[in-house]
Amino acid sequence: MSDSTRALLGVHVAVLLFGISGLFGKLLPFDSTAIVLGRTVLGAVSLGLVLLVTGQLRNTFSDRSWLVNLSIGGLLNLHWVTFFQAIQVSSVAVGLLAFSSFPVFVTFLEPLLFRERIRLFDVITAAVVILGLYLVVPVEGDGTETITGMIWGIISAFLFALLSLINRYRIRKTAALPLAFLQNTGAALIVLPFVSMADLQLMAADWPLIMMLGVFCTALPHMLFVSALSSVKAQLASLICCLEPVYGIAFAILLLQEVPSTDTLLGGSIIVGAIIYASMKRPVSNHA
Repeated sequence: MSDSTRALLGVHVAVLLFGISGLFGKLLPFDSTAIVLGRTVLGAVSLGLVLLVTGQLRNTFSDRSWLVNLSIGGLLNLHWVTFFQAIQVSSVAVGLLAFSSFPVFVTFLEPLLFRERIRLFDVITAAVVILGLYLVVPVEGDGTETITGMIWGIISAFLFALLSLINRYRIRKTAALPLAFLQNTGAALIVLPFVSMADLQLMAADWPLIMMLGVFCTALPHMLFVSALSSVKAQLASLICCLEPVYGIAFAILLLQEVPSTDTLLGGSIIVGAIIYASMKRPVSNHA
């Protein structure tokens, strides 16, 4: 197997594991803040061990920027808490599809933060994504759970878009793995006071699932994704990332028997299709 093929496989495995992470909002029987605590603690420990083994841990704290990166963990914490909240109050499909709208926010926030022009094509793409989100909401019946899940998911998408744009600037000063380690550490420290003792006891009982989420669905896919970017173009990697809700919904059907409605699948197809098409049209450098 060639290096490029191995790297491409690594991206697919990383996106698959990121997609599966949404299922833990249903599999774990405690509050979203506790889920995020378990995810960030184990993610930070795993990434910290990699940095220690590779001799990068000392350099992670070599300048004062580590404090800034640590504090950005608060934004990562809020993103994940709202993401799991969306899934817990509705379904894996609704939460993932609402979250996948984050490119809409990037479209309008990026020009403001980096003084770049807004392209008409991006605005049209955003409108198509909004149409897909509208189709996900049921026309008949109460639909309160779906609407609530959509709201939480959209908030999570906005926070992730903001985090992505901040990291676009931070990555110029800090390598990806130290950045992820510091932000996971910061997220864990910030969310800890909001987790109840009862949830901590439940976490101790469900440690295998927490281990899977923190190590195999957080630290491992991040390392695979970052490592693969040395051989896989960023534009191709971004296209593969569009498969995250597809993987998540497929495993929710298989493992949780959560079968999305026809409208949800139609809206999801429009959202994913619009993002894939937009990614193909957007020129992305290999340093992105």
